[in-house]
Amino acid sequence: MSTTNKIKNKKNKKGIARLLEIAGQKKSLLILSGTLASVSAAAMLVPYLSVYKILEELLQNAADITHINAVLMKSWAWIALIGLAVGLVTLYASLMASHVAAFNILYGLRIKISEHIAKLPLGFITSSSTGAIKKTMEQNVEKVETFVAHTIPDFVGVIASLVLMFAVFFSLNVWLALVCLVVIGVSLYLQFSIFFGKEAEKIVKTYYDTQESLSASAVEYVRGMPVVKIFSQSVNSFKDFTKQIKNYKTTALKICDLYEKPMMRFVVGLNSVVTFILPFGILLFNHSVSAVSFAVVWLFFIIMSPGLASPVFKLMYLGSSTKEIDEGVQRIDKILNIKTNPEPSNPQIPNSYDIKFQDVCFSYDPDADKENYTLQNINFTAEKGKITALVGASGSGKSTLASLIPRFYDVNTGAILIGGVNIKDIANAELMNMVSFVFQDTFLFFDTIAENISAGQSTANIERIIASAKKAQCHDFIMSLPDGYQTRIGDKGINLSGGERQRICLARAVMKNAPILVLDEATAFADTENEQLIQKAINNLVKDKTVIMIAHRLSTIKNADKIIVLNKGMIAQTGTHSSLLQTEGIYNNI
Repeated sequence: MSTTNKIKNKKNKKGIARLLEIAGQKKSLLILSGTLASVSAAAMLVPYLSVYKILEELLQNAADITHINAVLMKSWAWIALIGLAVGLVTLYASLMASHVAAFNILYGLRIKISEHIAKLPLGFITSSSTGAIKKTMEQNVEKVETFVAHTIPDFVGVIASLVLMFAVFFSLNVWLALVCLVVIGVSLYLQFSIFFGKEAEKIVKTYYDTQESLSASAVEYVRGMPVVKIFSQSVNSFKDFTKQIKNYKTTALKICDLYEKPMMRFVVGLNSVVTFILPFGILLFNHSVSAVSFAVVWLFFIIMSPGLASPVFKLMYLGSSTKEIDEGVQRIDKILNIKTNPEPSNPQIPNSYDIKFQDVCFSYDPDADKENYTLQNINFTAEKGKITALVGASGSGKSTLASLIPRFYDVNTGAILIGGVNIKDIANAELMNMVSFVFQDTFLFFDTIAENISAGQSTANIERIIASAKKAQCHDFIMSLPDGYQTRIGDKGINLSGGERQRICLARAVMKNAPILVLDEATAFADTENEQLIQKAINNLVKDKTVIMIAHRLSTIKNADKIIVLNKGMIAQTGTHSSLLQTEGIYNNI
């Protein structure tokens, strides 16, 4: 097979095959689990076989019970007990193997998705709802664990049970076995014709879409709770959330309506096997050569045939699980198939850290016309050891321009050079190591302050953490907390102010000590006292670095070496604070 065909076949894999492929197959454990499940299924049938042999002995000697072989009956009783014990032990071992495989796959899959998301351009995160991503990583992946841990061994056990039971049935009486087979076959057809029909496929997809939308709206609603409470609004005022709840209700009811009648027919048919066995048995009894022998077989079918319902019910639920897995895998693949920033074939490392924008044009919409680009014809150089400030009205493109440096997005045309090397020719990991980014909206993990400062620095020690905190002007307030640097943010009612959170983020940037620093409105939400401390921390942070500073307050950038004024995605003015004040233009009106 050619390489092209192999790749094509790999991409065409769906459902369970694709699930095992993307999760990292634990073949040996799954094979062991399946084998043990088959052994368990066989062993669980031994008690029924023992009952048949005991019944046969009793009926054949019903005329004179003194001829009953007590030793034989005791032997079959012990065989039944041993069979049950073996069945339970092997079932436990099967589930243990499948659970170990499931949790390994679950771990590997979540790590795979997390690592992939971490490599994706920031555009994916900003254009996707947090709730939808969360649902894929939690609920859809969680179903993988349930499927592997329970469904796979159940599926193997069900198939083994049915095959063995029908093998016994056909060996005893072909006609009665055919009656069981036809009744079960018709029942399964009535159910699976709905499960795997186009209407079901469509509504299952709608159901998953509705769940994602509901999850996204719920996250947004919780985040907007302060606004809801301040204005004394109810949940009904949050129209999108209310709409998604109603959509979910409507879709869930549609699924119930779709499955209701087929499910009733399936249950009634499956539980009616004995109803058909009895009349057919009477018919065959009248034509049997040996009444006693047939009576034993007939009685065995009457006792055993209802036992077919349990494995067949499991098989039905397996069909439903498979459908959910197919849909879940598609959504996992939807994330995994998003292209990451391509790695350069011949990565280069710059010798200096000057940043040069060279005829850069960019648009969030890849199909936008050039005149509608977010940034147009951007040309400037940010020199090492100097501060380059970006100012302009809201929406002028300041944050967008800064986000192009670490390749949160890729430019449409033009190039961004660091030390004369195109950033596309720098390995992604190397580029990220070169840049520290302090955002306007701070983000701290629900963890200790020490862990938040040292995020991404696996070799950090407490001395470095404290030194970084001191430079970021946050050591004093950290030491005033109950557990100092081991205080968990958000735990026991400990919440930090906006300025304190911002200084911890600055300490994180100090800790990283990258040669390029991007400050996006670092003092935007700080009060006067915090602004002074943050400004002092920034002064400690910017030494000998290439600094891009975005600000609305001119007081924070008046000492910048170069100020670039943006207007509608284009550079309107360039100069120092004093030179721009002396020039008629946008800067004077900011």
